[in-house]
Amino acid sequence: LGGWFEALLRCSAGELVKNDAHFKRFQTKYRRRREGKTDYRARKRLITQDKNKYNTPKYRMIVRTSNRYVTCQIAHSTIKGDMILSQAHSKELLKYGLPGHIGLKNWTACYATGLLLARRTLKKLGLDAIYEGQSEVDGEDYSVEDVDDKPRPFSVCLDVGLATTSTGAKVFGALKGALDGGLRIPHSVRRWPAGEKDTIDSELLRKYIFAGHVGEYMEVMEEDDEEGFKTMFAKYIENDVTADNMEETWQEVYNKIRASPAQVITKKTKDQKRKTKKAQKLSAPQRQDRVAQKIASHLAKLDQ
Repeated sequence: LGGWFEALLRCSAGELVKNDAHFKRFQTKYRRRREGKTDYRARKRLITQDKNKYNTPKYRMIVRTSNRYVTCQIAHSTIKGDMILSQAHSKELLKYGLPGHIGLKNWTACYATGLLLARRTLKKLGLDAIYEGQSEVDGEDYSVEDVDDKPRPFSVCLDVGLATTSTGAKVFGALKGALDGGLRIPHSVRRWPAGEKDTIDSELLRKYIFAGHVGEYMEVMEEDDEEGFKTMFAKYIENDVTADNMEETWQEVYNKIRASPAQVITKKTKDQKRKTKKAQKLSAPQRQDRVAQKIASHLAKLDQ
C-alpha cells in the first residue's frame, strides 16, 4: 500500500505524524506572536479604521504593567509602525509629591498614571481647560460630555495587551484615572472592584483610588505579624506613610498632577570622550607570564 495509507493508519492509532507535506505548508507566525507579546487578533480590531474616515488616526490608550512600574501611552498605528502621542510612567509620580518608591505598580498607582496621561494629553491638545474631568473623586462612574461650540472630547480605546481582564484588575485602575482626567473611552463598570453588570460600589472604588485597601492591609499586618509588617512596608515606614495619612498623600499627588501635567523634556548633553582608556589586548605569552606571576605571588603569601 501507499505511504499515505500507512500515515492514515498511524494517525488513527493516535500517533502524531509530521511528514514533508506538513513542513512544506508550515507558516511561521509573526515574531511578536512567537515571543508571546502581541495578540494580533485583538490588535487588528483596535487599529482598523473605517475607509470613509480618510486615514484619520484611531487612537488607543495602551496600559502595560511590569513587576515594578506602570506605563500608559496614547498611540495610533501607521504603515511605518505605532506613533506615540503622549505617555506617562508611574515613576513620574515621585515628581508629583509621592514620598519615595511606595506602591508604584498597585491599583492606585495605575489610577494616578492614567490621570496623569489624560491631563497631559489634553494639555498638549489644548483641551485641558474645556474638559477638566472629575475634579472631586467620589468613586462614581464618570463619562465626559460634549461642550457646545467647542471641540469634541478626545476619544480613545483601551488596549490592555495580554493582561487578564478579571474583576478588579489593575488595568481598569488606569482606565478609571483616564476617565476622571477627561478622556472619552468606551467602557463598562462590571470589571471594576466589586462591580456588577450595571452597578458599582462607589465607596469601595473610592477606597481603592486613595489606597485604602493598602492601609487596611497595613493595619492587619501590624497586628498579626509585626516583623513581617516592618519588612513588607519598610519603604512606607521610612517615608512616614501610614494608614491614617494614606488618603492625604495620594490627594496631594492628584492635585499636583492637575496643576502641572506637562512633561518636562530635559536637554541631552553632548557625549563626552572616554576618560578611561581601554586596556590593551595581551598576547598569549604575556597572558601566561601574568598568570605565572599571580601564582608566584600567591605562593609567597602562603610561605609567610
